[in-house]
Amino acid sequence: MLLRKYMSLLGVGSAIIDLILPKETYKRGELINGYFHVKGGTIEQQLRRIDSDLVLIDSTTKTEKVIDTATILSTKLLRSEEANKISFTFKLPENIPVSSEYISYRFKTRLTFNEGVESKDQDIIQIIS
Repeated sequence: MLLRKYMSLLGVGSAIIDLILPKETYKRGELINGYFHVKGGTIEQQLRRIDSDLVLIDSTTKTEKVIDTATILSTKLLRSEEANKISFTFKLPENIPVSSEYISYRFKTRLTFNEGVESKDQDIIQIIS
């Protein structure tokens, strides 16, 4: 058991998160309703927070810019191998550039625990006018 705890602290057998979205293409100003699928690892872990950043990637300037962040604070104890769904709602800004050959968007999601490494996920979306 002690070995599993230390392995989890290093990220081996740690809980995982996956943002599930109903589609890949959205209009500016649209409300996105999805959910986070959180699956426990080899040991129970105390959740602290979930952060999901909407990131604009500009390939011409090779820059990334966080447009907005959705944060869920939690004190839930995630048991070993337990699976949970946590609601996700995000309103896209009205005034952001549409996706193009040079502009792309993704949600970068982080699951943070009281102990151990973060679990991460990325989901690419397209924004149309």
